[in-house]
Amino acid sequence: MSIVLNRNLVVAVVSVLLAMLTIQSGASIAKQLFPLIGPEGTTALRLGFSALVLWLVFRPWRSLPTNRRDWNAIVTYGLCLGGMNILFYLAIARIPLGIGVALEFTGPLAVALLLSRRKRDLIWVACAVAGILLLLPDMRGTDALDPIGVILALGAGACWAGYILFGKRTNAQASGGITVALGMTVAAAFLVPIGAVSQGMALLSWQVLPLGLLVGILSSALPYTLEMVALRNMTSQNFSVFMSMEPAIAALAGFVILAELLTLWQWLAIGLVIVASLGSSLTSSGAKPALED
Repeated sequence: MSIVLNRNLVVAVVSVLLAMLTIQSGASIAKQLFPLIGPEGTTALRLGFSALVLWLVFRPWRSLPTNRRDWNAIVTYGLCLGGMNILFYLAIARIPLGIGVALEFTGPLAVALLLSRRKRDLIWVACAVAGILLLLPDMRGTDALDPIGVILALGAGACWAGYILFGKRTNAQASGGITVALGMTVAAAFLVPIGAVSQGMALLSWQVLPLGLLVGILSSALPYTLEMVALRNMTSQNFSVFMSMEPAIAALAGFVILAELLTLWQWLAIGLVIVASLGSSLTSSGAKPALED
């Protein structure tokens, strides 16, 4: 029995690590598409290809919502998912990938802390706020962070918070895979036309399409599937602990793939956000698996 549990844990850990690596590698590749089709076009390709792959994998037509209330929840969830994608891409077009992810992480962190009733969690709030404040001096001077990029990343974090809250409602109606497939379809329905109008025939270039498919698989279809595998084999608390490392992985991906160099203060700011997320995860109550078989 213990051997089976250990094997499941290894599978879960490998899955969550691969999910973080693939999603940040996908973001790095997506950023290389910005000069060709812009963030709007890149978002359109990511969501369009992701929705297609997820429909083929999870076949959501087998369990579609049957009433208006369920559809409203799915649509709201999909809009949050789409907003999170487009705002994040618009942000990292202006600021480094690692900083964008750290700022976006304030969304789920805020959800975790706002739902808490413990005074000790104020420590993690202070760490997150300190991390953001450390970035403010970088918004002045010759090498300043773009303030619009910072605001867009925080907006993406707000959409991520909505994605979590409405995702919990939709998961009560269908399996995780079907929920993601339907939500991704809603997001694609709204944002693919915007990308098509913005970039026109450039989206259909053979120089762009293969990279768009790769971004869709690496940034959405593959990591979301890996995350579900992980969540079925570890507690939601352990999952959150591992996911706390994502801003650092994003910064490393930005350095390796995009040659984005961060200052010591920027690394410290990212570190404080990671500490806040890690501390919130470790002190959270409840250790039930986030997905049930």
